[in-house]
Amino acid sequence: MTTRDEIRRLFAREDLNFLLTNRIPRRLATRFLGWFSRIEQPLVRDASIGLWRLFADLDLADARTTAFRSLHDCFTRDLKPGARPIDRRPAILTSPCDAIVGAAGPIAGPEVFQIKGFPYAIEDLIPDPELVAAHRDGCYATLRLTSGMYHRFHAPHDCLVDRVTYISGDTWNVNPIALRRVEKLFCKNERAVIGTTLVAGGQRVTLVAVAAILIASIRLTFLDVTLGMRYRGANRLPAAARCDKGEEMGWFEHGSTIIVFAPVGFNLCEGLREGTRIRMGTPLMHLP
Repeated sequence: MTTRDEIRRLFAREDLNFLLTNRIPRRLATRFLGWFSRIEQPLVRDASIGLWRLFADLDLADARTTAFRSLHDCFTRDLKPGARPIDRRPAILTSPCDAIVGAAGPIAGPEVFQIKGFPYAIEDLIPDPELVAAHRDGCYATLRLTSGMYHRFHAPHDCLVDRVTYISGDTWNVNPIALRRVEKLFCKNERAVIGTTLVAGGQRVTLVAVAAILIASIRLTFLDVTLGMRYRGANRLPAAARCDKGEEMGWFEHGSTIIVFAPVGFNLCEGLREGTRIRMGTPLMHLP
């Protein structure tokens, strides 16, 4: 076993992982990394990316460039053209991001799960009664982005973005270890609720981008503001944007979670279950 494998195995221990990522001043650590990651000094940049590789499966083979100005520049990297083929079938809602599938499936009334045995009500996550009602008894999928993944997210279908609500909150880690220990974790963290209407059919599909420790900053391409801890919430922000399927919608500063909510009649695509790795642009749900 290599030194790198030994380090990863050590940090995979639940007690140590939870302690190091949650029992620290989370907001202070997040602000510090936000500042540190933007340092463009070559030695700092190279050492930071090298350290990152020790803890993450960082694959830059499909990055548009590997000449990064800073650690932040590497976090928010773009991809080579064609690196993520988009399933263009009208009856398919695609994954908005590269991710590992977490809890997913039918919505029981207004209730979903962050992980088996840990339910939460949609209204605790989404402070918008109209959107909560639209997704009652519908379908959902929790998509977790690991730190080494591509961190941008894209439109899952041709849609109109007509509302964005930003909710200020905590910065708990969102990995499975924390999800098994902290009830209603997603409802406690910083998040942006992106309400969309599909162009064909008019169905409501909502994306909830949940930030986490070291990642509490979300940028949406159609809003001229970075949503982060300095931007107090909950705030309803004006939005009116047309996004074509596969078009970039925004990015996280590091990696986190997107929860996709769809109305009655949508169903998960075959083969998707907790732990499945999925790429942006591949099938996520069937439309009615």
